[in-house]
Amino acid sequence: MPDAGHVLAIDQGTTSTRAIVFDRRGLPVGVARREFPQHYPADGWVEHDPEDIWRDTVAVLREVVAEAKLDASAIAAIGITNQRETTVVWDRRTGEPIHRAIVWQDRRTADTCRKLVEEGCGPLVRAKTGLLIDAYFSATKVAWILDHVSGARDRAERGELCFGTIDSFLLHRLTGGRVHATDATNASRTMVFDIHRQDWDDELLALFRIPRAMMPEVLDSSAEFGATEPDILGRSIPITGIAGDQQAATFGQACFEPGMVKSTYGTGCFALLNTGDKPVESRSNMLTTVAYRLDGRPTYALEGSIFVAGAAIKWLRDGLGIITHASQTDDLATRVPDSHGVYLVPAFVGLGAPHWDPHARAAISGLTLDAGPAHIARAALEAVAFQTRDLRDAMVSDWPAPAKALRVDGGMAANDWLCQFLADMLDLPVERPAVIETTALGAASLAGLKAGVYSDQAALAAAWRCDRRFEPRMEGAKRARLYEGWLDAVQRVRRGR
Repeated sequence: MPDAGHVLAIDQGTTSTRAIVFDRRGLPVGVARREFPQHYPADGWVEHDPEDIWRDTVAVLREVVAEAKLDASAIAAIGITNQRETTVVWDRRTGEPIHRAIVWQDRRTADTCRKLVEEGCGPLVRAKTGLLIDAYFSATKVAWILDHVSGARDRAERGELCFGTIDSFLLHRLTGGRVHATDATNASRTMVFDIHRQDWDDELLALFRIPRAMMPEVLDSSAEFGATEPDILGRSIPITGIAGDQQAATFGQACFEPGMVKSTYGTGCFALLNTGDKPVESRSNMLTTVAYRLDGRPTYALEGSIFVAGAAIKWLRDGLGIITHASQTDDLATRVPDSHGVYLVPAFVGLGAPHWDPHARAAISGLTLDAGPAHIARAALEAVAFQTRDLRDAMVSDWPAPAKALRVDGGMAANDWLCQFLADMLDLPVERPAVIETTALGAASLAGLKAGVYSDQAALAAAWRCDRRFEPRMEGAKRARLYEGWLDAVQRVRRGR
């Protein structure tokens, strides 16, 4: 009999869908990945076809089991982690989406959000959800779909339609339509979930005009969510862990103690600081969110969200054509001694925390005739560190106890130059884990806890290993000068919109 001590994680991200198999030690033994198309139907609009995501999910599940040379009997459980806030509405009976998924980056409802703020709804939303009113979150996306698809609102009122973030949609499909549920971390990103009562809020549902009949059941992040249809992998496998990607990364980084902080560098950049069992209301435009929920008890976090990090590198490749692969940015950044005064503010879909400016647009400043591709590539990497500094400075005002280190993960964290520049700009050690796939690891850890593959959080924390620690080495005067230039570039973007 094969050892049923493996956990399979589905990591459904903004630009790709991956599946990773982890063993009892939390080490990856197989990876499969598929990139899927992005759709941009109008300025500031971003959509995904849920059917693309579903097909890719099934494909990578089968591919990763084969690549790991396992069969389904070796898989104890499945965990799901997902791009958060991305909104899907589908037919409860058939499972068919009624519209493309509206992606978290999408800004089509920015004016709706502005009107709600002007009407004084901000304090109510903030008090109950820990969030600012913004098009980033799911609520106004749901309402937009219901208003723009013929008959959708009436069908939703009758309970014929389901709303969910990507995890919920995949769970419904994986279980053959038997389960409509989500976990507390994804629920906390919708703008209609009371993070104190841990339930959907009727007052907020009414404010955003969302029928309660279409909302999923909210479970712990480690729970019995259901089981897959046997035909997907040859046998039915329990699904026992779900968390939004940033919360999953927090769990995978073993940030279990208050004050510990991680930052994930993928399409965007997201920093989460564990605040324990008490939600901390931010005074500096950070978000208060659920980090994870176990045994009915939520752990909270302060979060700073940057909309564009790795997406800027993708733009260098696909938009400007100055690189052919993301890894080339490391070489380009080291080819020049500095960015030559060039700053790239990557506000392609507005600015996230701490500015929350949906109308800002990207700009490159400081260009001269002797600036070249290497300077622009370096500026793109530096922008990631500058934005992280923005978040760190804002968090310090809400949580004065300084972090001992920043744990980093995500695809960009493999870039040594970036990690060193982060340490220099933050004046803080940066720790990169031995297992850099911490988002998938977090989903696997949550699933493995419920399935008995992993014993407890203490064991997970003990298993975390640092691959490399980057110590700050930049002089304070230089750090201040570079950051001052960044702040000036951001202000130019915001004034010039």
